[in-house]
Amino acid sequence: MRRALLSVSDKTGLLDFARGLQARGFELVSTGGTASALAAAGLPVINVSDVTGFPEMMDGRVKTLHPLIHGGILARRHDAHDLEAARVNGIGLIDLVAVNLYPFARTAANPAATFDELIENIDIGGPSMVRAAAKNFRDVIVVVDPADYPAVLASLDGDGPSPAMRFDLARRALTHTAAYDTTIAGVLDAIRYDE
Repeated sequence: MRRALLSVSDKTGLLDFARGLQARGFELVSTGGTASALAAAGLPVINVSDVTGFPEMMDGRVKTLHPLIHGGILARRHDAHDLEAARVNGIGLIDLVAVNLYPFARTAANPAATFDELIENIDIGGPSMVRAAAKNFRDVIVVVDPADYPAVLASLDGDGPSPAMRFDLARRALTHTAAYDTTIAGVLDAIRYDE
């Protein structure tokens, strides 16, 4: 069974996308609030902590940074050594990653936001999963924009996304993480910190 990892701050279109993936034979794996939203809608979902064997911890700071997640994303399907390493280590392959990142820019735009709120809205696991999926775009579909959900679902009705579509999604995913990091750097650059 194909596996999709869904972890989104922007839940626009999430339920329809998840239903579409499930109808196309995907097992759904998710984190915290996304998993709760899927379960509340009656969708079967496996929590990331059930995959990794570790609970989400430190107020959600640590949840997806684990070999059982990143190995599943980064394993090259054409590389026998990668597939053997996955098999030996009990790593389930992940075929689709739909992630959008903590709303740092929105938090920064709020004049009442505290320094600690800014820091807690710096996503770590999300960009790591996005970058891993983009790196392995030949085997893993990466989606960072809910506007792409319908096209991705439509492509799955045929032979799956074309190589060009996969590469385009990967490029846009890397642009997304680059813009995210640039925003964080710009905001933090304007802060004087002398604690």
